[in-house]
Amino acid sequence: MRRIGVGSIMKVSGTLPVKAIVGISVFVAGWSVFPALGEGVGVVKYQGYVPFTDAPINYRSEKLTDPIAKLQRRIDAGEVKLEFEPEHGYLRSVLKELKVPISSQALVFSKTSFQFPQIGPDKPRALYYNDDVYVGQVQQGKSLEFVSFDPLQGAIFYVLDENKTQRPQFARSELDCIQCHVAASTRNVPGVMLRSVYPGPSGTQAGGTPSFFTGQETPMKDRWGGWYVTGTAGNQPHMGNAILPKDTPADQLDRVTGANRRDLKGLLDTSPYLSGHSDIVAQLVLAHQTNMHNLITQTNYQTRLALYADEAKVKKGDLTPGTISDATKQQIQRLADPLVRYLLFTNEAPLTDQVAGTSGFAEEFSARGPRDSQGRSLRDFDLRKRIFRYPCSYLIYSEHFDNLPTPARDYVLHRVFEVLSGHEQGAEFASLSAGDRRAILEILVATKPNLPEEWKNFVHAEGGQTR
Repeated sequence: MRRIGVGSIMKVSGTLPVKAIVGISVFVAGWSVFPALGEGVGVVKYQGYVPFTDAPINYRSEKLTDPIAKLQRRIDAGEVKLEFEPEHGYLRSVLKELKVPISSQALVFSKTSFQFPQIGPDKPRALYYNDDVYVGQVQQGKSLEFVSFDPLQGAIFYVLDENKTQRPQFARSELDCIQCHVAASTRNVPGVMLRSVYPGPSGTQAGGTPSFFTGQETPMKDRWGGWYVTGTAGNQPHMGNAILPKDTPADQLDRVTGANRRDLKGLLDTSPYLSGHSDIVAQLVLAHQTNMHNLITQTNYQTRLALYADEAKVKKGDLTPGTISDATKQQIQRLADPLVRYLLFTNEAPLTDQVAGTSGFAEEFSARGPRDSQGRSLRDFDLRKRIFRYPCSYLIYSEHFDNLPTPARDYVLHRVFEVLSGHEQGAEFASLSAGDRRAILEILVATKPNLPEEWKNFVHAEGGQTR
């Protein structure tokens, strides 16, 4: 049942099927998509209730600089023309303009969205992503779907009509999407999530079975239920490529047979897709990235709300201008500490065998750098005991991270420095060896602009080496 919030509701006759962000296994609840005169598909932009509408978040702001907003401005200025293909619509052209690699493709066949009639083991959804944007397509769907991360506002939702038109327009669709994209699984801010289920023969979640929201802490055995997976995982079973036969207990799902497939032959016809792959490495990275995005947005929003409350205290004369209340400082620290731990992969589920992909995603991802003078990068993979060789999230370079409110960003960077410099030796960071800490600190000092002086001073004092 679709949830209706407080606010204006537009009822549209002949509404087309509602869609979900493809492959992220998230519910985009109740997008009202309908034919607009002469323009193909239109979207009811403001429908229902959205949290964070008011100051200081102002989620409905039109002042956006996310990748889709930037691309639309280039299209409007005549700098870009999207190319339409009969087989794939605007998908290939959009991916090219957004610099989203085809090698990131993941195919998801579980019926975990409002597009469920068009999705199944023979017609999975396709998802593509880079550091800032997620792109989804359903076979015979009416529109491409996007989650695009704005440096300040976090997840912004869009659709693009798949019908050929003279003026392609990305339509922002927020309110109905937010009804399910703000949940405990997204840390109660507009965000994204991955879901693993026990799929039956049609792709529907088998009755009475659990599901799992997937992050870097999720054991391999609980990942990718309802997803196709290409690549090798060695002796590590997972739920990918498996279907639970009708009336079969969940504990009898075959996690082994499909765990090491180099291709999807015999499972489905991949010719309608841009790639025949659903790369295991791309999916490991995706699980990290989605939750990292949510943590950054949560820290951003809640810090802004706390600082806004302090501004009200200043106006009342209860707080000295230019200061931060003790309560706000404590809240910032309470919010930022989980971000620090996640950024440094302290809760990462270990790998127990070599993992290898099939699409070339790992090579493309690693090639994007940046690298220090020794050739090291936070994008270098390990894929034997953990995902990355140097366990610190590459999203520390993102505009999304850099646009954290100053008190939160400064606190996060200070806490990361304490860990990497060895001043913090708490048990929660025990997974980081002295070598890990030294390498990450040196890489960041060499490659990330505008780090606090304490970072540079420490490295210089050690003769270019950390302790």
